[in-house]
Amino acid sequence: MLRENNFRRRLESDKAVLGARSKTMTSMLVEVYGQLGFDFVWLDFEHAGKSPYDSTGFESIVRAAESVDIELLVRVPNEDPALIHKVLDTGVSSLLIPQVESAKEVQRAVKAARFSFDGEPGNRGFGGGRDAMWGADVEGFTEREDESVIVGTMIETLAAVEDIENILNVPHLGFVFIGPMDLSISMGYPAQTDHPEVTNAIEIVEDACADAGVPIGIPKHDTEGAVSLLERGYRILRVGDEVDSVREILGNRHNELRKIDT
Repeated sequence: MLRENNFRRRLESDKAVLGARSKTMTSMLVEVYGQLGFDFVWLDFEHAGKSPYDSTGFESIVRAAESVDIELLVRVPNEDPALIHKVLDTGVSSLLIPQVESAKEVQRAVKAARFSFDGEPGNRGFGGGRDAMWGADVEGFTEREDESVIVGTMIETLAAVEDIENILNVPHLGFVFIGPMDLSISMGYPAQTDHPEVTNAIEIVEDACADAGVPIGIPKHDTEGAVSLLERGYRILRVGDEVDSVREILGNRHNELRKIDT
């Protein structure tokens, strides 16, 4: 039986979803994040992990997520329909498409994830994989999947900012997620995420999403800043990862103890 996608349901209810990134992409860490009560685990297959075209690499992680009722937010490398089909067949229900520059690219990805797209046939096929209980869950499957799967897009290029209104008009687009670092690179100000032109571009996206009623997200790894973003209307926040946490907590602990030791 299809598992409810609480990531999508919370967004549809205008509630916030909070998640953490797993740089190590381990089943154990997925379980820990779920036990802590996070809504999603961010898995970045654009920059790390095994090839997402090898769907066997997802199996243990998906099972771990199901065991603690947490959603996997999978950032795939691109909008290739064949890749999207492979990932969805593992039982993943939430996808994030990076480095888009136009509404056409976004539509290609969203259509690939759906059996029905804007009143017409989508571009997803039935593979009878894990998402369909290996073929045992056929009746009503396509309708339930279209009600469960959600596709969002990164806004991290200047071209995407310039085409933001058309992007937000793509049918069935679930959300957008701003990537400040890559956006600063795209605009010619590498790592200067607080540069006035970069912050202005982000504000353009914020305003467009508010007008279109599309949920918006961003990474924010400090509590005070995250609270401020929620108050401003952000609904998706990635609030840290295990590596940053180790550096901050154990790093500070090590430094304090070394003062005594020396």
